[in-house]
Parts: sequence; structure tokens; C-alpha cells
Amino acid sequence: MASAKLKYLSLGVLVFQTTSLVLTMRYSRTLQGDGPRYLASSAVVVAEFLKILTCVGLVFKEHSYSGRALSSILRQEILHKPIETLKLAIPSGIYTLQNNLLYVALSNLDAATYQVTYQLKILTTALFSVSMLGRRLGVYQWLSLLILMAGVALVQWPADSTSDPQKEQPTAGSQFVGLVAVLVACFSSGFAGVYFEKILKETKQSVWVRNIQLGMFGLVFGIFGMLAYDGDRVQEHGMFQGYNTLTWIVVALQALGGLVIAAVIKYADNILKGFATSLSIILSTFISYFWLEDFEPTSVFFLGTLFVMMATFLYGYENKPATNPSRA
Repeated sequence: MASAKLKYLSLGVLVFQTTSLVLTMRYSRTLQGDGPRYLASSAVVVAEFLKILTCVGLVFKEHSYSGRALSSILRQEILHKPIETLKLAIPSGIYTLQNNLLYVALSNLDAATYQVTYQLKILTTALFSVSMLGRRLGVYQWLSLLILMAGVALVQWPADSTSDPQKEQPTAGSQFVGLVAVLVACFSSGFAGVYFEKILKETKQSVWVRNIQLGMFGLVFGIFGMLAYDGDRVQEHGMFQGYNTLTWIVVALQALGGLVIAAVIKYADNILKGFATSLSIILSTFISYFWLEDFEPTSVFFLGTLFVMMATFLYGYENKPATNPSRA
């Protein structure tokens, strides 16, 4: 009974986290306000820092709140095993790139289109699992990947519009930028997720310790990227320029995203995870239309969305899929 409660609680949190992150990130990137807008590169850095603190707290809890045990495990697993730690530099760098790309995507795509298109990460994860882990996919899984590609193609199908042509041109350009950002993020998510899964299977270390190692590299890569691309603006207005309550909510949701996925993998099966993903897509579509008012759904979009949700369920029907066990 307790296990069932944890299962549905973790899925409820996943739906809330996924939907609220997409919507608040989209809203925060399009909200017009006084002064400079917050830097996406800065938000990625802060999210990595919060993720490290959270994982340290979880390791502390795992060892009965013993400071000595915490210090010992971190020293033993991070400082005394430099080769194992360095292996995580590759997925960490890719995750940092991915997190920055998601801000670019949601600055240029409405929340509903982003949510559906980003499910292509199922395809890239599956393909990398076959090539890197030697995993065999069943008939239902290959069929689901074909349905997924068809669904995303329909979602991206250009819609006829009678709106003001002066507004349409920049929208078309920004949609292309957003689409490219999502596609690159899907490939990076697939590769990094499978690479990280391979490392986890080769060792028996706590997933929270591995996330601390990922976060350390992510923090370094994030700071480097922030200084390289936004160094002048950081010098002029500071790292936390444009931050408000909404920005901190976005950062917190992003930091907790991977930890929520880890809980779902632990307590729930893939069918229920697919259900949570589909519910998140539906909620994002309705809220994007009624609240953000930046999305005009079409019959083709709804058909594509239905295909994507079908593919999500079908992929997990036969066997457990190749999902990232700890990061989203």
C-alpha cells in the first residue's frame, strides 16, 4: 500500500514538475518587464548549484545525518577516484548544453509545441541504446518510434493563418530557431542519458553521488559558458540581473527535474510514466492556449499530439525502455 502511494505520488510530482517548468520557463522568457531580462546561462549555473546542494543533503540523509560519513563518502568517491569522476565530464558537458538549449527553445516556441516535439528524445535514446548498449527493441517499440516521428512531423506542420503578416514573419523565424534547439537537445539528451546509464551499470555507487559529480562538472561548464557568451552583460549588470520570484521558481524546478525522474524510475513503471508525460502534454496545451495565449491549436496539431501520446504508451508496453535513470 505504501509502495502504491509512493508510485502515484512520484508520478503526480513528475506531472507537476514537467508542466510547471515548461510553462513558467516560457512565461519568464516572454514576459515584458523593466530592465534587462535574466540570463539563461546564469539560470543554468544556479540550477546546477542547487542540484549539488540537494544531492549532498540526500546523501547526508542516506548516512543517518552523519557529517563524518558524508565527508568520508564524498572524499572516497570523488577525490580518491579521479578517473571515475572524470568519466562524468562528458555527459555533464552535454547536459549543460542541453539545459541552455531548452531556454532557447522556450524563448521561441509555445509550450505545447515544445512539449510534444521534445518527446523525440524517446527516439534518440532508443537509437543510442541500440548502438551503445547493444539493447534489442521489440516490435511494439519500433512501431512506436515510427508513430512518434509521424506525430512530431504533424505538430510541426505549417498552419494556414489569416493573422497580420507583419507578425507572422518573425514568428516563423523564431519557430525555426526553437525547433533546431529542441532537436539538438533531443540528440544530446539521448546520448548523455545512455552514456550515464552505462556508467551507472558499471558501478554500484549511489545515484545521488553520481549526480553530485555531474553537478560539479556542470557548474564548471556552466560558469565557463556564461562568461564566454554573456560575460559583458554579467560585468555590466551582474550575474543575477533580471531575477525575480518567477525566475527563482524556474531555477528550482529545473534543479529538481532530474531528481524527480530518479524517483519515478524507482517507484513507478514505464506505462505510468508515459501516462504522466501524456497528461503533462495535455495540461501544457490547455494552459498555453487559455493562460499564456501564445498558441492557436489546429486539427493537425491535435492529431500529431495524439500520435505522440500513443507512441509514448506503446514504447513502454513490451519491455522497459532505455531511459535516463537520473536526469531529465
